[in-house]
Parts: sequence; structure tokens; C-alpha cells
Amino acid sequence: LSAGLLRQATYTTTRLGIYSVLLERFGGADGTPPPFLAKAAMGMTAGAAGAFVGTPAEVALIRMTADGRLPPGERRGYRNVFDALLRMAREEGVLTLWRGCIPTMARAVVVNAAQLASYSQSKQFLLDSGHFRDDILCHFCASMISGLVTTAASMPVDIVKTRIQNMRTIDGKPEYRNGLDVLLKVVRYEGFFSLWKGFTPYYARLGPHTVLTFIFLEQMNKWYQRLFLAA
Repeated sequence: LSAGLLRQATYTTTRLGIYSVLLERFGGADGTPPPFLAKAAMGMTAGAAGAFVGTPAEVALIRMTADGRLPPGERRGYRNVFDALLRMAREEGVLTLWRGCIPTMARAVVVNAAQLASYSQSKQFLLDSGHFRDDILCHFCASMISGLVTTAASMPVDIVKTRIQNMRTIDGKPEYRNGLDVLLKVVRYEGFFSLWKGFTPYYARLGPHTVLTFIFLEQMNKWYQRLFLAA
């Protein structure tokens, strides 16, 4: 839990903050939103930056989650996320905190391009249809669509990221060489569609998470505009 909270406090706030700034910066002077491809590029930029900031907490989260499945003699036994970060830096070097940073950033690029851009585009489509107002119902529907798109796009890269961050060294050699090696081995030994294994529970997690994220973000933006920008 502590690692999950720290990850959200670093990764999510960074990516949403950067995306909101870019969306406002490159939108039209009359409030017209930028085109979809521009939104996707902004999502990629925000995701990469957020992933870099959040990688240490991500590594701790992956390790702490997997610890209970290891044999007793191989368990790391981190007490909390700060203990995990300190021990990783002390025992394995500071750079270990950013192990798997490249696939983590690659995942974030895909996830945020899909999630942020699809949410903005879905919201715009719903508002243009004339059947929705800019309220919680609109935000809910747009975020559910965004969650579905994000799940389909992110699962393969999420598998790569997780396996690299949780891999062990076998006979002095790492289990995987890089992200492409992970994908090739998964497809070869487990089948192509195993890249989307667990789609339903993944969406059951990501869907509500996406809904809550964007509903809270929209409400906080409205209150910020009322309390600070309007003044």
C-alpha cells in the first residue's frame, strides 16, 4: 500500500499536471482543443516524464507485491516503501531504483497517449453530440471509454515492464536481455494472445481507476478556476 500510494503521488500527479499545462498551452485562443494527434503527443510527453519520476516507487511496488510468492529464503522483507528504497540503494546501488526505467517510460508513453488523448477526444465527442453537458455524467462516460482503450493498448507493454522489474539473475545472467526479448519469449512460449491474458480483471481495475482519476481531476480543475483564476 505504501509503495502504491507513493507511486500515485509521484507518477500520476506529474503526468496529469504536465498534460493539463500542455493542453492549455497549445489549445486555441478561443478555448478550442488541439487535434487528436497533438493530444496523443502531449500524453506521451507527460507519461514519459511522470514515469521517470515514479520509477523508484514502481520498482518497490513490484518487488513488494511479488515478495509473498517467493520461497521464504528469497523474500526481501521490505517493511515499507521507504525501507525498500533505502535498501535497494544501499545493497544494489542507486541506479537500481531506476531499473526497468526504459520499459516503464515506454509503457507510460503508450498508456498516457491512449488514456489522456482518448479521454479528451471522447469528452469532446460527447459534448459535440448535444446529448451531454460538461458534468459528471459526461466525465464518467468518457473515462469508461478511455479505460477500455487504455487496457487494450497497455497490457503488452505492462507485461514487459513487470517482468523486467521483477526478473532475477540466473547463473550470472539476467533473465531477459531487453523488452523485445520479453515479448518474443512470451509469444513463443505462451502464445500471442497471452499478451492480453487477464483482460477482464485488468479492465476491472483500470476502468474504475480511470473514472475516479478524471472525475476528481475535472472537479479539482473547476474548483481551482473558481477559487483562484476567477479571482
